[in-house]
Amino acid sequence: MNLCYLIMIAGTNFCFSRKLKPIILGLLIVFFSMAIAISPVWAQESLVLSASKDNTLIETANGDLSNGMGSSFFVGKTNQNSESIRRGLIAFDIADQIPAGSTITEVQLTLNLERTPGGDEFIELYRVLSDWGEGNSSTKGGRGAPAAKGDATWLYAFYDTDLWSESGGDFATDISAEKMVGDVGTYVWGSTPEMVRDVQEWLDSPSTNFGWLLFGNETDSGTVKVFASRQNDDSTLQPQLSVAFQS
Repeated sequence: MNLCYLIMIAGTNFCFSRKLKPIILGLLIVFFSMAIAISPVWAQESLVLSASKDNTLIETANGDLSNGMGSSFFVGKTNQNSESIRRGLIAFDIADQIPAGSTITEVQLTLNLERTPGGDEFIELYRVLSDWGEGNSSTKGGRGAPAAKGDATWLYAFYDTDLWSESGGDFATDISAEKMVGDVGTYVWGSTPEMVRDVQEWLDSPSTNFGWLLFGNETDSGTVKVFASRQNDDSTLQPQLSVAFQS
């Protein structure tokens, strides 16, 4: 009587003699070990990006004030009797520094608060929906400086030719992240699923990358928060975006 040993491979039964059984099993072990060894491995990488531009939207009826090259940007409401709202803008070059086709897994925005009247305030991030500019205007104060050509202002995405669709900037209605900001120091937003979504979209579709708008307490006076900008003389205080991804 001829005996055989059945081994199923890919759903098909194969019959081998008793003498060949150890050899066949050994070959199968080697085959599957090699298959595991050569299977693709997704490498987790991370980069820290510097801001490509930032600015302050300064509430004004004429839309002629900005702070494109200032060492700080302002978020919240100053103590002025009128036209006191300030909103920050910030953007990072994603597609130029992260390989196309990568999967974004984690995103964190780090900002340094330089000045504040005091008090804890939520600062929210919203995805900006239109491109905007950073001109040569500069001031250390929250009242702003005369807008330069190409500056983002309360009315203009690019002064004085391209208007926002809405005064105060065009931005999404859903919050990408929020952070309670109090005294002077370092603050980190994220990682949140919404921030990961934003950066993934900017990587896959660079033409949609207009960065985030920072939105503070616009109801109460004296709630403004002053963050170091990318033009700050102290490079350790400049904004940073930490991005983890699989390439």
